Amino acid sequence: MPRTTGRVTMPIQEGIDDQIRELAAALGADAVRNSDGTWLPEIASELVDKVYSTYFPARGDQEWALAHPDTLVNQYLMSERVTATGPGPLRIDVLAGYYREQFRPCYERVERFWEVIDRTTGQVVPVPGWDVEESTGVLTVHEPVPWHEYTVGFLADQVWDTTQMYNYITNGWGQTDPTRVRERPYDVRKDGVWEHARQALTTWLAEHPEVDVVRFTTFFYHFTIAFNDQAKERFVDWFGYSASVSPQALDAFEAEYGYALRAEDFVDAGYYNSPFRVPSPRFRDWMDFTSRFVARRAKELVDITHAAGREAMMFLGDNWIGTEPYGEHFASIGLDAVVGSAGSAATTRLISDVPAVRYTEIRFLPYFFPDVFNHDGGDPVGQANDSWMTSRRAVVRHPLDRMGYGGYVSLALEFPDFVSRITQIAQEFRDIHEFSGGQRPQDAPVVVGVLNHWGALRSWQTHMVAHALRYKATYSYVGVLESLAGLPFTVRFLAFEEVLASGVPDDVDVLVNAGAADTAYSGGPVWDDPRLVELLRSWVAAGHGLIGVGEPTAYAKGGSFFQLSDVLGVDEERQLTLSTDRYPTVVGSHPVTADLSGAFDDGEGAGHDIYAVSPRTQVLSYQDGTVRIAANEFGRGRAVYFSGLPYSHENSRTLQRALYWAAGREDLVETWWFTSDTATEVAWYPDRGRFLVTNNAYEPVSTTVTGQGRSWELELEPMGWAWVDVED
Repeated sequence: MPRTTGRVTMPIQEGIDDQIRELAAALGADAVRNSDGTWLPEIASELVDKVYSTYFPARGDQEWALAHPDTLVNQYLMSERVTATGPGPLRIDVLAGYYREQFRPCYERVERFWEVIDRTTGQVVPVPGWDVEESTGVLTVHEPVPWHEYTVGFLADQVWDTTQMYNYITNGWGQTDPTRVRERPYDVRKDGVWEHARQALTTWLAEHPEVDVVRFTTFFYHFTIAFNDQAKERFVDWFGYSASVSPQALDAFEAEYGYALRAEDFVDAGYYNSPFRVPSPRFRDWMDFTSRFVARRAKELVDITHAAGREAMMFLGDNWIGTEPYGEHFASIGLDAVVGSAGSAATTRLISDVPAVRYTEIRFLPYFFPDVFNHDGGDPVGQANDSWMTSRRAVVRHPLDRMGYGGYVSLALEFPDFVSRITQIAQEFRDIHEFSGGQRPQDAPVVVGVLNHWGALRSWQTHMVAHALRYKATYSYVGVLESLAGLPFTVRFLAFEEVLASGVPDDVDVLVNAGAADTAYSGGPVWDDPRLVELLRSWVAAGHGLIGVGEPTAYAKGGSFFQLSDVLGVDEERQLTLSTDRYPTVVGSHPVTADLSGAFDDGEGAGHDIYAVSPRTQVLSYQDGTVRIAANEFGRGRAVYFSGLPYSHENSRTLQRALYWAAGREDLVETWWFTSDTATEVAWYPDRGRFLVTNNAYEPVSTTVTGQGRSWELELEPMGWAWVDVED
């Protein structure tokens, strides 16, 4: 195929001009960028069409930050749990276990913003019952109840910016660059900060005429990260709002909403309102309050950028809290573009599906940092292959406009094999645009709705903790989204409250409810509402489909744990009905499991034994005395249950078949587009009269592609792909 150029953003740095020119030519890059810790060389604008520059509205001016010490960003933290062993005073060092280079206690109006709770009773200790020594950060509970456990929810100052601290530690800047300062963040709600932020951006734009795209990284409030006393991550929540707080913000909230938020509303008994928690009305109010404020302020910075004739791009990461791209306030910011990091197919779809921007860009891994780019076990080529392989499925289904990399390009240049590989990846990325004509492939005629408490707000973001990192407790659920991100379905994300208010949207054919019991994803107490179970039973019985994964519809009530056990055909054994004998109907073959070559891999499974509730339930996988896959007909509708669904080629294919079967469209395996080998996937472009088939394995495969009543036999190399024109 012919070599093309463009659609690639390359990191650059000072001091290696000749190598940068060569790399830009090899990659076909049409844009360059700096990264945190690097600066743009003078030749930047000579190389490409566009020059990006990172910009930090809430950090970076250390001189100003030091001159205004009362402007630090705050964060809500909870102390360690301490047990009173006697009636005497109980002393709690609130920062015990935390990284003191990152935090210090904020003593502004401690009686208002701090809170001591007896966790044994759940009662708040009245303010006269405790005091805090500011010189040590030790809080004393004067008369604790013996053998009760106590915690302190408290405001802390962030004295070191979270991302810069991470980069500083990861890169060893303290040893390699002793002149590097530890940057202090500042909060745009505090006196003088907003005026400074506006003027600083205006001045910076005037001083940097070479910059075409301002890459805001991001705006004001960082997602929740707290390091421990060993300078390692202690708590990470990519969605966390615990660092969007300040006395000024809390006062403004109370004035607007008519009630005051407590420390406990943020520390949440140590759960910190993680996205796995069923969100409380108070936390939802805070999210909306913060998002409206951030959108208004961010829009002003974007307007300043546009007035200077530049584009405004947002990095979806770091200080992204309040800019949720699927929220109702995001479009008002007026951004030109969003760029994000590709950690998986799901995170790639998270970026590619972002609405209300002119273009999207994905930053592939690895990041050019020494933790990967070293000659002592680092494998940058392997990571580049993994990043492209996992993301390519999503890129095919919804192509992003641009791709790129980040970090220290000088490190990458030490690995010629890596440079050669990403050159190939850049060309393949462009080929998807070239041969598709910029069009998305056609989806199958089945619309999938993912049902949880978050709905569209967290599109493509369920079961994530720290972006796309793997967690033992979640990979069995993340696999659902990871599969859907590259499958030929239109996917909608629906909230329980909107379904209760308006019913399931008319265009949705199959609903997916996946998650562990009591989480926001399974639903928890929402299943205590008879209206919801009535509505969904009626909807499925009318001819629609339901897919349940793990502990769907879980809420102990009325002798059932899965409240839609009659629809799903299964329930969970909670060691309360062990006296009941059961005789499952195990089915040897079924359209759902036709591509399974061996035992079904359910990852961690549901965590408890699953049993069939009726002889009518078709058990498709039964191992170690528990149901792992089941199919059930309910009225004119159908349901499929999976005890877990980690991503794999076979599991993704099995989910595809399950969605077809649940929708009553198992005929699509024969009448629509399909491939015989589960490691391969096909994308059909009807207006171009061609299809793309990809090999998602590191081994060569032979596959048969069927579609349009025809078939094609193809041989694909490891990670290979082929475009095939379909002649009339």
